[in-house]
Amino acid sequence: MDEYLKPTEFLDCDHPTVREFAERNIGSTDSPVDKAAALYYAVRDGFQYDPYLLDLRRKGLKASNLLERTRGYCVEKAGLLAASARVVGIPSRLSFYIVRNHIATGRLEKILKTDYLVFHGAAEMHLNGRWVKTTPAFNRQLCEFLGVEPLEFDGKSDSIFQEFDKSGNVFMEYVHDYGAFADLPYELYLDELQKHYPHMMENESFKRDELVFDFRQSF
Repeated sequence: MDEYLKPTEFLDCDHPTVREFAERNIGSTDSPVDKAAALYYAVRDGFQYDPYLLDLRRKGLKASNLLERTRGYCVEKAGLLAASARVVGIPSRLSFYIVRNHIATGRLEKILKTDYLVFHGAAEMHLNGRWVKTTPAFNRQLCEFLGVEPLEFDGKSDSIFQEFDKSGNVFMEYVHDYGAFADLPYELYLDELQKHYPHMMENESFKRDELVFDFRQSF
């Protein structure tokens, strides 16, 4: 498990702000399961989900960078959760998926030109002898607005399948699994964005690792 406890380029668990965030949010518990759950809720509800600002620079995707803001998207939030888990001695890694979102995505679909969300990020933590998956992306306030039950996490069972809204309608569908990684697979991430959203990355005057997309003023 050593590989999943070390600081990496993007899971910079040795950064002072990441360490402070993790240690502050676990409280006084000694239980790894309770620590994992506490960190999950700190990330899920401490940062509003915002897919309209994508900072694809290497420095922008470090876990510590999210702590400078109050909003982030799934890859950023999963990264902070995984890095925080390593701070408190819980082995962690990242996993990524293509998902189809079926509700309240009109604005985002216009931007992406598809209802596929590529590289939806999750954090996996090794607890009680097994890897447990969780996605801290959608904060409670957003879920209540969309009429969806927020994903709860007890540190014992996977918590990634937010399939239905409160009315029983399909909310999210997983269509592809990229697998698990000890750190953010940066080049693969950019490759997949370029493959599925070519209109976003067609300007050859930009280097891929210098891109920042701000769609907040698009509508």
